[in-house]
Amino acid sequence: MRWSHVGLNCTDQKTTEEFYTRYFGFDRARVVNLGDAQIVFLRKGDAYLELFPAGTEPPAGPDGNDGPQAPGRMRHLAFQTDSVDAFLADIGDAADITLGPLDFDDFICGWRTVWLRDPDGVIVEVSQGFQDEADTTKDVTHG
Repeated sequence: MRWSHVGLNCTDQKTTEEFYTRYFGFDRARVVNLGDAQIVFLRKGDAYLELFPAGTEPPAGPDGNDGPQAPGRMRHLAFQTDSVDAFLADIGDAADITLGPLDFDDFICGWRTVWLRDPDGVIVEVSQGFQDEADTTKDVTHG
């Protein structure tokens, strides 16, 4: 089994495609023509985003700064970069920051994260310095 993709509902597929290609390095991989609509696949390495035209269903309520917290809803997409500050300088005014940047040096030295909203309201986390934990046998509920 291997990871495949995340499907995103887009108000304007072209705007969403431009956001992920320009700021996150995705490229168009395929367009599926459905007659009166299309599905656009974007690819970066082994990661794909599948862009759908949005329906008319209203959002399911307010989200937290780092994404929805209700069961069954995706909280956020996340990407790693070498420098959060350089990323923010590059994205400039296109960044709709919802939280941060925050430093998590108490957990991992150099871990820094910012959350922003994409053109369709999806929360996107951008981090630097995250590392896996050496001992993953700890019980998260009892430390």
